[in-house]
Amino acid sequence: MRKCPLALAAIFLASVVFAVPAYAQASWQNKVNESMPLLGHRNWILIVDSAYPLQSSPGVETIETNASHLDVLRYVLGAVNNSIHVRPLIYMDKELPFVSDDDAPGASAYRTQVTELLGDYTIESMLHERVISQINATSQEFHVLVLKTTMTIPYSSVFIRLDCKYWSADAEKRMRARMH
Repeated sequence: MRKCPLALAAIFLASVVFAVPAYAQASWQNKVNESMPLLGHRNWILIVDSAYPLQSSPGVETIETNASHLDVLRYVLGAVNNSIHVRPLIYMDKELPFVSDDDAPGASAYRTQVTELLGDYTIESMLHERVISQINATSQEFHVLVLKTTMTIPYSSVFIRLDCKYWSADAEKRMRARMH
């Protein structure tokens, strides 16, 4: 009789212990899903390497995904593309093409993979410090969601600035011209 409750307790504890990694992964995905309806133009989602610093700006929220860089990027792009209200504007570090495999093994393979994944998007390259400054300024007023990955290649971060899906820059210009 006493063995049955003990066995059940052991099974329960094992399920909790072994479920933690799955919960951690689901946690970042849930955060993306919960955030999407709230995010709009001027918000950013960053998919960053493991050494990206924890920022102290009030609008920056950092989540450790414990997941691969490309998997997180793929998931975020899917969430953005499935939204009715925002579209992604993609920025990457201008330094990335100059990172060699000698200095960062896997850099060339990553460049190939991320280029394939982002093939349908226009990518704007900016110096890393400039992107960080822009994000820091933005985070004073708007939310920035930072998703840290297991990536260990420098300058591999993908910065997604959200823009309005149903209102283009050209439509904005035409409207402003009519106002004058």
